[in-house]
Order: sequence, then C-alpha cells, then structure tokens
Amino acid sequence: MRFPTYSLCALLLAAPFVHAQDAAAPAASAPEPPIDLAPTHVLADAPQTNDGQPSLEDIRRFSRVYDIVRQAYVEPVRNKDLMDDAINGMLANLDPHSEYLDKDGLAQLNEDTTGQYSGLGIQVEEQDGGLLIVTPIDDTPASRAGIKPGDIIVKIDGTLVDSQNVDDMFNKLRGKPGSKITLTVLHKGSNAPVDMPMVRENIDVTSVKVRQLESGYDYIRITQFQSDTAPDLEHKLGELIAKDGAPKGAVLDLRNNPGGLLTAAVGVSDDFLNGGTIVTTRGRLPDSNMSFSAHHGDLLNGAPMVVLVNHGTASAAEIVSGALKDNRRALLMGQRTFGKGVVQTVLPLDADHAVKITTARYYTPNGTSIQAEGIKPDIPLADLSVQKADSDAELISSEADLPNHLANENGKAGGNIDNDGSAAEAKLATSDYALAQALNVLKGMALGRGAPVPAAK
Repeated sequence: MRFPTYSLCALLLAAPFVHAQDAAAPAASAPEPPIDLAPTHVLADAPQTNDGQPSLEDIRRFSRVYDIVRQAYVEPVRNKDLMDDAINGMLANLDPHSEYLDKDGLAQLNEDTTGQYSGLGIQVEEQDGGLLIVTPIDDTPASRAGIKPGDIIVKIDGTLVDSQNVDDMFNKLRGKPGSKITLTVLHKGSNAPVDMPMVRENIDVTSVKVRQLESGYDYIRITQFQSDTAPDLEHKLGELIAKDGAPKGAVLDLRNNPGGLLTAAVGVSDDFLNGGTIVTTRGRLPDSNMSFSAHHGDLLNGAPMVVLVNHGTASAAEIVSGALKDNRRALLMGQRTFGKGVVQTVLPLDADHAVKITTARYYTPNGTSIQAEGIKPDIPLADLSVQKADSDAELISSEADLPNHLANENGKAGGNIDNDGSAAEAKLATSDYALAQALNVLKGMALGRGAPVPAAK
C-alpha cells in the first residue's frame, strides 16, 4: 500500500459480497501478525458509543445460548464452528460488505486482487438468501455463456440455492480448471430459469484493454481495479499514443466494472486529471479520514473524454466516474451507477484471520455521497441494441448515379463516394449501441477543440 497509516490494512471498494466469486479485492497477501494496528489498539482508539461496554446480563445471555446449542442441538457442533458462526453473524448483520476472513478467505482475497484464480469469472452478491450476478468479467466462461448483470443463480448442479446453503453454493463456483458446473440461471426480466453448463478455467484477468475505435479516437476498457491497474493503464495507453499519435478523444468504458482497490481508483483518476480532488473518505477512526488529490500529468493531455457507465458500475469504478464528472474532465453516459459509497478495511487478527469491515463513507469531489443512490449520467442512455433496417436496393442514391452527370472537377479518379463512414458506424452500433453513441458524442466534443496537441515529453 502507498499510505503508511494503512500499512497493515487494505482499503477496497468492490461491489457487494467481496468474498463473492471473482470480486476485485484488497491488494495484500495473507497479512502479517499485527504490530501496530492490533484489534485492541483499534478498539482503544475508536470513539466510544453511548452503550459503553456490554452488560454482564448480555454476556450471560450469550453464554447461555452458546451452552444450550452446544449441549441440546440435535447433532454435535464443534466449539470452533459455533464461535466462527457467532463472529460471522455479528459482522453479517452490519452491512453486506463486512465479514470475517479465515485462512481460505485471506488466500481468496489475495487471488482476487491479482485477478488470478480458477473459476467462472463472475461477481455475485448475496441477496435475500440467493446469489445475484453483479457482473460477469470479460472473456471468461460466464461472459461467453451469456451471463448478464442482474441474473439470479437459482441452482448449482441441480441443488437449489437458499439462505441455508448460500455460502456452500458460493464455494462451488470455484474449482479445479477443467471441471464442469451447471448453473440454473433466471435472466433479468424472464420467468423461466435456464440451465447454463460451463467449464471452470484458470482466469488471469487483465484489467486494462486499449485500442483505436477509429483514427484519432481511443477506447479504454477497465474491467476491475487491481493492484496493477494504474501502471498497466499508463503503459498500454502510452504505447498506443506513441504508435498512433495523440488522440482527438477517448472513451473510458467502466460498464459492469465491480470495483476493487481504492488506491487503484485514485491512480486511474490521477492519470486523467491535472489537479483537483479525487475523493475524500470519512469514518469514526482518525485514519479513515483521508483526502486524495490529483497531480499534473493527464495522459490524454486534455483530449475530450466520455465515460460509459451502467448499473454494474460499482464502488471503485464510481470513484473514478465521480472524480472525472465533478472535475468536469469527462461526460458520463449510460445509466445510473450501482451506488456503493463505502470503504472496507481489512484488519488482521493474526497470521490466518482478519476482519473486513466497513470503516468509512466516501465522497465525490463535490462532497456528494453516492451510497445507495449511485451517480446519474450527464447523458442518459437506455440499455438498447439496434439492428440494421431492411431497405430495398437504391438504383439512384446520388447525382453520380444519373446518366451524363458532370464529373467533379476536383474529384479523384476511382474514388468511392459511398465510403462516408456510415457502414463502419452501423457495424459498431449493431455490436455495441452505447459505444457507438459515445463515439458520436466524443466527435462532437472534439470538433470545437481543434487538432490535438502532442503531450510534452
């Protein structure tokens, strides 16, 4: 981590259920035994509530229930399991993002932050005892099978998902590469679940992809915010600009990005800003109150930007969206974002256990909390698909088709006047309507700016 006050912690901003399948997670290996930030230290520094210490009667009641379960439950229950369940229950009732992490949970957290694991490539949220798909990750078994944000996993390998087995069902999503699994999925807006067979595979998620949409206009896709996202962006976008020249504008695609690390979101925002506040966080602990500002060095040198967002744009992706919107660096286009406006900190208990707990709310540069509300786009855009209209062939579509027409005195011999770009636009629009609209808006923004100025070396 870059910030010494959290040297033993990891700040993360991922969509709900961070032990969820393939969620972006804190950039940290299994934590070392605590040195300065032991739980007793945190409790000692934490502001006291009016409740004070638990009453003796509360402790007796807990102990009595514990003894009753241990002695009278129909089947034997291990003491360790009871204590783990009690801790899990205490954290689970706080919010959807706080949880107790054992050795396996910490190992999974480490896998998530590097983007390397064996599974299906989906981020899920526990909702009403079931598993809701927040987003599939690009180019994974889930995305190739047709999983969409908002889908609900009804069954896994024929077993119904319910509140009693939801954790076990989640664990089944991961497994050895090459192993088969069948998800019974209820698509959003449908009443008929469908079986979707898939094969688990090793997934090495590259969080940044860049390419040219057409000459002068770049496309930047960030799928989640990992520990290497900002430097990867700087490297790949730098190579693209060195190869093709300074762009007239760029589309930043954050659709279905579930979030990830706070530091990665700050780094990416900083890459497109020359100054200004990126995000502030506020909580009860002094170390939870932070403010992050941008430094000079916009990778695009001020070229216009459009940011694509939708309901699957969550947490760390919302940090970037809010920073670029409030600093008037980019136009947001699409649908309202997910609305996760809180920060989790991983506090180690010992070498094999930790608590991931919500420690702060975050605020966009304008001081706005987006918690449970999301960010509204500057240009609303419905989630639509389009197809080319059927039309009869035109025998005469221009003056050039008329017999005995006068030739253009400046025309080039053999030139194709029908090559006006509309065919390329139709191809993009039918494959990704939102991206085509973003490109059109970007071109309009670039018209008034003139030729791009090469970035200073």
